[in-house]
Amino acid sequence: MGKQHVPTLFGTFLLLFFAAFPFLYSAGDYDYVMHVIIIAFYYAILASSWSLLAGYAGQFSFGHMGFMGIGAYTTALLLHYIHFAPEPTNLCSEFNIGGTWMIFDNPVGVTSTSLGQSCFTQALEIWNGSVPVTGVPVWIGIILGTIMGGIAGLLIGLLVLRLRAAYLALFTLGFAEILKATISAEIEFTRGQAGLETPALFENGITLFGHFYSRTDKLPPYFVFFFLLLLCLGVLWWLTRSKFGLFVRALREDQEAAAALGVNTTRYKVLVFMVTTMMAAAAGAVQAHYVGIVTPNALFLLQMSLVVAMAVIGGVENFFAAAVGAILIQFVLEMLRNSFTIGPVTIDMTIWRLVIFGIILMLTLRFTRNGLIAPIIEYFQRGHVAAETVAKRTAATAETGVQG
Repeated sequence: MGKQHVPTLFGTFLLLFFAAFPFLYSAGDYDYVMHVIIIAFYYAILASSWSLLAGYAGQFSFGHMGFMGIGAYTTALLLHYIHFAPEPTNLCSEFNIGGTWMIFDNPVGVTSTSLGQSCFTQALEIWNGSVPVTGVPVWIGIILGTIMGGIAGLLIGLLVLRLRAAYLALFTLGFAEILKATISAEIEFTRGQAGLETPALFENGITLFGHFYSRTDKLPPYFVFFFLLLLCLGVLWWLTRSKFGLFVRALREDQEAAAALGVNTTRYKVLVFMVTTMMAAAAGAVQAHYVGIVTPNALFLLQMSLVVAMAVIGGVENFFAAAVGAILIQFVLEMLRNSFTIGPVTIDMTIWRLVIFGIILMLTLRFTRNGLIAPIIEYFQRGHVAAETVAKRTAATAETGVQG
């Protein structure tokens, strides 16, 4: 077995490990550990998709969490304000679609005088359970949230991807901050900092392999995030191995040269931007239903900085490395929450853990600019190339000598 097969074997091991972990782990902190891994999968999706944008395409966007928020708020707003019933309320805005009424609830904000006074709430009180009511299915909300993230990425991409370097970074940073401020200010619709509650991924539970899991069980959302991560990594792998990936890397190395060779630079920059924003939106939509609430806090610059740091420490030019780095860093940050005592001094790690994380980031940038994971993968993937080259040159020299 050659060195080049080691990354594949290690990736297969990780795949099997995470697939079997929920069934093999049985300690008392099961729910906590499962939650940490789920959040790690969430950050792995964000970090790997951002690495395609920044590491492969050279587009340093700081609006990734903004698109995540678009996906989360799209599904939250749809499920919060749209309902279906066989009868009209005669109170709300509503439309008859094939014998079913689509009801649009009116926004009431969060003030105590308006709580419980929405038109749909009044209709429920009048019906008193006599009329069956359903909401937008969760999976429809997630799909529409993903699509909205892609549409937003397309529009922003067409608007700003002619900009370069610091200008693009500043514009996308401003976009994310404006979006956060807008969500916080539109209290009537978004409930501001109070947030919008969302139903669980499996609100009524789900039966898997003959076992019923309630809405609060960790195993179903664990595999939802796990398969979403695998899907995103599969799409990223396919894109980077295709002609699309070749053109994107050409843009990163020399945009003018790529354009001179006939590459439509704007088209490919917009496409890679849209693909990555759709992945961020999908992660945000699923996360909203896992947590059960979505607030503007998820759009803070600190969250974007964490995603960038995860990708950089893992290896920004390798999306697999960025994903592995995100998972490892999430575990490290959780372990660093544990305070400890040295003699008379107690070290409060809730404060110092981010300092340690920052030191790790600075050391990575100083000594291994392509991260900690990517160089290891590169070594095993290309470690055999030098030996093969020497062997070929030796054989060629020997053949030339014989002919001479």
